[in-house]
Amino acid sequence: MSSKLNRRNALKNIIAGTAAIGVSSGISSFAMDKPEQPNRLKGNINHSVCRWCFSTLDVDTLCVEAKKIGIKGIDLVGPKDWPVLKKHGLQSTMCNGAEINLVDGFNDKKFHETLIKNYSAMIPLVAAAGYKNLICFSGNRRGKDDETGWNNCVEGLKQLIPLAEKHGVVLVMELLNSKINHADYQCDKTAWGAELCKRLGSENFKLLYDIYHMQIDEGDVIRTIKDNHQYIAHYHTAGVPGRNEIDETQELYYPAIMKAILETGFKGFVAQEFIPKNADKIGSLKKAVEICDI
Repeated sequence: MSSKLNRRNALKNIIAGTAAIGVSSGISSFAMDKPEQPNRLKGNINHSVCRWCFSTLDVDTLCVEAKKIGIKGIDLVGPKDWPVLKKHGLQSTMCNGAEINLVDGFNDKKFHETLIKNYSAMIPLVAAAGYKNLICFSGNRRGKDDETGWNNCVEGLKQLIPLAEKHGVVLVMELLNSKINHADYQCDKTAWGAELCKRLGSENFKLLYDIYHMQIDEGDVIRTIKDNHQYIAHYHTAGVPGRNEIDETQELYYPAIMKAILETGFKGFVAQEFIPKNADKIGSLKKAVEICDI
């Protein structure tokens, strides 16, 4: 039914537009050929969008649509797609491709050899491309207590921090909820991630604060951001519950959250990571950026 309605609206618009041209002969036909202008944003928040949420679009198309909205970069894109982003003047705002997966991470020594090899190869590539952030994961607990998880992460990551510091790359561990989406994931609370940051003691290791995930596992989003902002390099959004649009259909009030982020002096990126359920997916993305553009 929605496709019929969209088609009907499109026909109405075409008819209305034709009538307007007939009435107003002063409108130049040249004006209709002008390319669509980018959306004008306030410039306080650096906007990005996660590639995987719009997987029905190829990277080239996503870049075109993102740039129209005023988005500056694409999250979770690996080296093979970086040339496409560069063609459109967009950044790879959170690089990926060195991780094994979400469950096999730095908290388990048996994965260290593979992870250190992968990240040692990827860090120089990220730097050479002119990018900064490279995602990583704690991995699942698999029975490990907090102390064991911290110790193992420190042991593995300390072998990579000097290389990251040399190349100006930040290893960014994502906070994921273990209640709904990622059962048994260890870095599921801001306090756990912040403690790991303290133990590593480097500006080249920080956290990806996913607002959706942390609302589910701990709530108190604004206070947590203010108390831990020095450990946060990047933010992700999505509506709670459901991980869909961040509009009035969900419980978080994103303008207040964005205001709190801005007040911390944050200069990084906020990436939309919601799964659009509306038929007009790009329209949902545009609205989400406008909601966050305080």
